[in-house]
Amino acid sequence: MSRVCYNCGKGKMTGNLVSHSNIKTKRVTNANLHKVEVEDESGKVSRQYLCTKCMKGSKKDK
Repeated sequence: MSRVCYNCGKGKMTGNLVSHSNIKTKRVTNANLHKVEVEDESGKVSRQYLCTKCMKGSKKDK
């Protein structure tokens, strides 16, 4: 399984690295993901990747 957020689906993001001479090359940035314990609707706890924005919500098992 790839490293994507369990809650929102955020993963790798692409863009351009722009040099001083305005030459553009492709770059990839990874989402800020952490492996935490998440409780699903049935109450089962599993370890999933969550981005830091979703960790502030109530999806994480405290």
